[in-house]
Amino acid sequence: MPESSGASPIDGGTILVTGASSGIGRSIAQQVAHRARRLVLVARRKDRLDALAEDLKSKHAGLAVSTFSCDVSDRAAVAGFVEEVRSGVGDIDVIVNNAGLGDLGVFERSRLEKQLFLVDVNIAALVTLTHAFLPGMVQRGKGAVLMISSGFGLSYLPGVATYAGTKHFVTGFTEALHCELAGTGVFACQICPGPVATEFEENMGNFTGKKVPAMLEISPDRCAREAIAAVDRRRALVVPHLFFKFVIWLSLRSPRWITRFFMRILGKRVRAEQLAKASG
Repeated sequence: MPESSGASPIDGGTILVTGASSGIGRSIAQQVAHRARRLVLVARRKDRLDALAEDLKSKHAGLAVSTFSCDVSDRAAVAGFVEEVRSGVGDIDVIVNNAGLGDLGVFERSRLEKQLFLVDVNIAALVTLTHAFLPGMVQRGKGAVLMISSGFGLSYLPGVATYAGTKHFVTGFTEALHCELAGTGVFACQICPGPVATEFEENMGNFTGKKVPAMLEISPDRCAREAIAAVDRRRALVVPHLFFKFVIWLSLRSPRWITRFFMRILGKRVRAEQLAKASG
């Protein structure tokens, strides 16, 4: 159950959004712009961030927007970014840990560098930013940490072992953090969507050529709306899309051996498809 809401930390706050140049991060920035005092937008593609910043400032008088180019897979770069924000922006009221990356394929045929890249983006950057700005929120008695996670934080599929593992970390981390913060005025929440119509699928290297069924996919705008509502209502966990919510519910309540039985069949198919693709 959500706690009593009070004022949302979004209203009049400084909101930091990672991965803000496209997809869910961009949609969140657009949807909170009329409520926030300042946006801090972070991504690798500075040109996209700057264009977004100009658009938002032209539509929302009085809104301040700061943009930072940062490769969140680079731990030293993230540490440097934190210092830039501390010195140039100041306090952060809401952290939106949105930047994320996936990969598709059986684990032993993957590049280790890519798997560690996923760990740095999906886990290390999220932990670093949360650790940097959460103490100030607790001291002020107000704030929120929003994790844009995945349904794979509550389930799994063969072919996405490292990605699912990183999202299970996010789920455990957020749930524990949410409980640790009880009574502080600060809270942590996560949204665990299924497929979202962004560049994510293209970037993860879909060798199967198969598209996500339309009945499972939602738009980044819808995902952003539900994520913002989760912050406003102080929800610990939100799974958007009724059908996908049912899929997750069914998965969590099925005996593990039954789920594993069907996943082993799927695992053999993923391996066979990848080997066939590799052989031309």
